Amino acid sequence: MKKLTFFAATLLAAWMLQACGGSNTAKHEDAVDSAQEVNKETAPVDKESSDFAIEAANGGMMEVQAGKLAQEKATSQRVKDFAAMMVRDHSKAGDELKGLAQSKNIALPDSISGDARDHIEKMSKMSGKDFDKHYMDMMVDDHNEDVDKFDKAANNLTDPDLKTWAANTLPTLRAHQDSAKAIQAAMKNK
Repeated sequence: MKKLTFFAATLLAAWMLQACGGSNTAKHEDAVDSAQEVNKETAPVDKESSDFAIEAANGGMMEVQAGKLAQEKATSQRVKDFAAMMVRDHSKAGDELKGLAQSKNIALPDSISGDARDHIEKMSKMSGKDFDKHYMDMMVDDHNEDVDKFDKAANNLTDPDLKTWAANTLPTLRAHQDSAKAIQAAMKNK
């Protein structure tokens, strides 16, 4: 019986490594769903903590992709500068989260969700002031949600390392939120 259990565990581990491309980053059509499935099977941390890590990774990657697009397409220098800050800060936070997730065997998505990908694609077809307005409206909305999620995570997660990471990332997100709101307000006054 012990040999059968060991064999089953070995097969499960091999399958999970293959499903994750040999790492803790999920690679499937919708990487967010795949990461959630892997974490559900392996339970590296509690569900709330792993779901937060997946959402934070997905959101961060989306901020980076949208920021890169805005650096190319925005007409306002202020919007381009904000986008550069998004790429820099969210790349840094994403790298920190990847390291933390790897140390805890939490699977993270390797690409943004299908919904986020569709949104970025629609944005790529916009131009001029319409693009600038859409991007900044999106940044205000996203950072309002992010600040709320990270605040809850910093106060309520049971995993102490993810809780600390959320708390340490929160001031940067609040600064982004304030900047986005200021740029959005300035654009409305023009």
